[in-house]
Amino acid sequence: MAPPQDEAPVAGDAVGAGASPVEAVDRALRVLEALAAAGPHGTGLAELASGLGLNKTTVHRTLAALRHRGFATQEPSGRYVLGPAATRLGDDYLGDENLPVLLHPALVALSRDVDELVHLGVLGGREVVYLDKVEPERPVRVWSAIGRRSPAVTTALGRALLAYRGTDRAALAGYLTAGEVDAEHVWDVLERARRTGYATEVEENEAGISCLAVPLVRAGAAVAAVSVTAPVERMTPGRVAELHAAVLRVLPPLLPDGLTLPHP
Repeated sequence: MAPPQDEAPVAGDAVGAGASPVEAVDRALRVLEALAAAGPHGTGLAELASGLGLNKTTVHRTLAALRHRGFATQEPSGRYVLGPAATRLGDDYLGDENLPVLLHPALVALSRDVDELVHLGVLGGREVVYLDKVEPERPVRVWSAIGRRSPAVTTALGRALLAYRGTDRAALAGYLTAGEVDAEHVWDVLERARRTGYATEVEENEAGISCLAVPLVRAGAAVAAVSVTAPVERMTPGRVAELHAAVLRVLPPLLPDGLTLPHP
């Protein structure tokens, strides 16, 4: 039986021994990759077809299907750009509901390596929401709870997130409450976090407790953060440096595709 018309090779298309088992799907994926690489300026039909080694008619038909589902859009200039449905795929996959499952093995590995309490958090309005935690096996533990909320400006998690979300002084003011914390101090911590790749707090969120946090970055902006929490007497400058080194060593191989640590 002949293959369906949509999957039949078109003259001029590059089909070889290593061809995909479903050529129509493969073409659509290749077009999506090319549109993503083209960025916000997009690309023209002829340029796209030439770059992919495909017939213009084939590419035009593929683009029509992608536009139908919102995976591609055509600008008034005639150029094609990646559509909102395509960019939502990554957002949905790395959404707050999935992050605890995706990142739990990384948290376990980090907690085991440093023998300290580790948290995962995201911004929820002016607050940090704790999505997951892993604590070491020891008699005396630091209290915390999944689902807990704390002011972003008083936590290492929140500061790491704000530092890598383009927060300027004007935006920072929206996170501050009178008497909660000194604005200049928080700004200094954010600036230092942008230089070093991690944020800290010392007994500003809970008496006797200190934290170090690193942002998890996607497409240049922090979507979540991971912190290491310990009693303040253990968080000497030397220990903080050791913890940051451990984070840089342990986390990257265990992060899902699309998430990275910052490179100040």
